[in-house]
This record gives sequence, structure tokens and C-alpha cells, in this order.
Amino acid sequence: MTFEKSILCIGAGYVGGPTMAMIAFKCPQYKVTVVDINPDRIAQWNSDDLPIYEPGLDEIVKARRGVNLFFSTDVEKGIQECEIIFVSVNTPTKNFGAGAGMAADLQYWDKTARQIRECARSDKIIVEKSTLPVKTAQAMKRILTCEDNGVRFDVLSNPEFLAEGTAIRDLEDPDRVLIGSTQTPNGIRARDTLVEIYANWVPRDRIITSNIWSSELSKLVANAFLAQRISSINSISALCEKADADIQEVAHAVGTDSRVGNRFLNASIGFGGSCFKKDILNLVYLCRYYDLKEVADYWEGVIRINDYQKERFILKMLDALFNTLADKKICLFGFAFKADTGDTRESPAIFVANRLLEERARVVITDPKALENAMMDMEGVPGDISYEEDPYAACDGCSAIAVMTEWRVFAALDYERIYRSMAKPAFVFDGRNILDHQRLFEMGFNVFPIGKPGLTHF
Repeated sequence: MTFEKSILCIGAGYVGGPTMAMIAFKCPQYKVTVVDINPDRIAQWNSDDLPIYEPGLDEIVKARRGVNLFFSTDVEKGIQECEIIFVSVNTPTKNFGAGAGMAADLQYWDKTARQIRECARSDKIIVEKSTLPVKTAQAMKRILTCEDNGVRFDVLSNPEFLAEGTAIRDLEDPDRVLIGSTQTPNGIRARDTLVEIYANWVPRDRIITSNIWSSELSKLVANAFLAQRISSINSISALCEKADADIQEVAHAVGTDSRVGNRFLNASIGFGGSCFKKDILNLVYLCRYYDLKEVADYWEGVIRINDYQKERFILKMLDALFNTLADKKICLFGFAFKADTGDTRESPAIFVANRLLEERARVVITDPKALENAMMDMEGVPGDISYEEDPYAACDGCSAIAVMTEWRVFAALDYERIYRSMAKPAFVFDGRNILDHQRLFEMGFNVFPIGKPGLTHF
């Protein structure tokens, strides 16, 4: 079969895999190849057990795999054959050297840029898909063109705005697609080529074009604004608990103001995921680099509130359970950072599990999709920790349940059955405010929500 275009994505993770699957699904006239140096990950993409869980992903992968969607470890061949290359490699927060703890670790990105330069035999459009610091495209262009091998490289920025758990819906019906380019004739031609791909299913008025620096910065700022709203409502949840107010009533009243809106106003134990903390720290680092101390301090405060909320949750558990958690069995309902994903990166549950183990509690973790990742996250951590698929079995003999993830299954459980199986007095700490607190209290539980007074039998 002859294809109109050949598209490559380097990196088969949470962004690259679903994005390329959607392009292949919506554009059967294009050949789409996803490559990764991890053979186990590629084997999973070629199996019935995909390496990531995302509602709707299985169906579109299986519909196009082997037709116009391919997964491979042959990076060099992909670079040589494809004219459009998406770079979606991991860019974690740097944990060494200058900028440790804030700056992005660009070693994988750098190696990829060099490999593209070495393997390319024809002109390429390079698309930044990873979350990268501002002006990374300029650095990539310099790496690609430092040797004159007769190949022209045009670099574009096309940040992802996916929310895990709804990634397929976000890809199919996005709020916007952002494409940044240099404002040269070649840059604009490359940009229009990428616009043409997305225009196969995205309305033109939702495809935004900008200069490349604005595009790179927009990704960091969007995540910073969303995280800021979560930290803002969480900071007020602490006040509500002291003032006998109800955070859900406050959030509703504030959210009905059309100037504010009601999105991201659910108080919780705190935000997690691969992007929010990483992108804010990247933004902080960038502001400090340009000597914008006050701006950096402002955004760093968003992270501090998130850390405070997690620690506050633990201290509430310790206080309610008579100032000792030692040898008490605590069940964590959920380990993924949010519902409808198996992703546990930066999950608040990691912090809570570690703190509980420091207090010498016995920790049991249950989650519909994230147990395998939980085991990897907690590998080597000292203490009594176990994993249980069945939430009823996980609760048996526990002194307390802590709701970490807003999985719908947790709200639908038979809590009378659970109460009978638990040690008494029995406690529920609802870190997501998804349960019927009054009903649990009437059953006999001592209930501690986020941002509301606790309901206790003492």
C-alpha cells in the first residue's frame, strides 16, 4: 500500500503512543510508526496488553495496528524513512548538577536530536512533542544543523494538552491544537504541513499557530494555571476545616461566578501526575534564570501548598488515630494519581504510603489499574506493605481507609460489609470527597473529609 505521508514518533510513552494511534485512526492515508529503545515496551504495544491504560485506547490501536500503525525498536530505519518526526522522549526533572530539582533533564532529548542528525538522509520536519523548556527548539536546530550534510531540518513545537483518563477524548475532540514555528518561509511551510495533518479531524478554528517560543511557554503556563487552581482550593480547604465551613459549598458558590468557572475546584489530597509539578518547577527555574525572583517565588508557592496538603492529610490521620499509627493496618484506596489511568507518577499516594511506613503502620494498597506500578514505586521501601486487588479483602482488619484516587468503584462499595470486617473504632479519610460521609458516619465510621468538619463518635 502506498501512503501519502510517513510519520515517525520517537518515544512510545503516555504521549507518543496515544497521539500516534489517534493520527493513524483518523488518517488512514498516512503510515505512522512509533519507535522506542525499550524492547519490552514495544512488545507490549504489539500485544493485547498495552503498556498504558487509557479508556478507548485499546480499540483504536487494535483497529489500526498492522494496517497503518506500527511499533518498532528500529529507530534508525524510522528516521531514514519518515519525513515528519515527532520527538516524545522522557524529559523528567533533573536530579543532578546545575538546576537539580527544577530544570528539565534533557539528556534523552539531546541524544535523540543527535541520532536524527546522524541518520537523516533527506529533509525532515521535527516536531517537539515532549514538554520542554522555552527555546529548546533553538537548541535542537543548532544540534541538527551543526554539520552541513545537505539535509534541511525544520523544527516545530506542538505541545500536548492531554489529561490522563480522558486522553483519547482529548485527542479526538481537542480544545485546541497549538503549533509553533519560526516565522521564516521554510518554517511556515513546515507548520502548514502539520496543520494539514490535524485538519483531517480537527476544525481549523481550533488549530492555533504561533511563534515557536510562545508555543513552548504556553504548555508550561497552562499546567501552572491548572495546578494553581488546585492549590488555591486546597489552601482554602484547610481554613474550612478550622472554621466549620464546607469546602464543596464554598467551591460551588465560587464556581458559579462566570469569571471564575467551576473546573479544577475539587479539594483533594493534592495534585500528582507527570506534568504539573515538573512544569511548574521548570517555570520557576526559567524565572530564576531571567532574574524574576518574585515571579519564581509566586509559582513555587503552588508546589509548597501541594506538599503542605499531603503532609496535612497524614497529620490528620495521626491525630485522629490517637497519635500513633504503629502496627495499625491502613488501607489505601487507590494509588494512581487520578482515576481512569494506571499512571502513578508523582501520585500523592506515594508520599502518604511512605509517611505511613515511617510511622510504622502496616499499609495495604488496592487499585483497579495501578497495582503493578505501585509495586515498582514502593520497591525497596522498608516496612510492612502489601497489595490486594479485591478492596473488600484489602480492608479486612484495617483500622482506617484512606481514599487516594477518585475511582468510581470505591464510591459503589458495600461499606456496611467493609465496616463489619474492620478493627474498631473504624476510620475513613476521604482524600477525594467522593463518599457519602453522613451515611458512613451513621454506619459507625469516624469520617474525615477534605475541607469539612470531621464526623466522629467520640
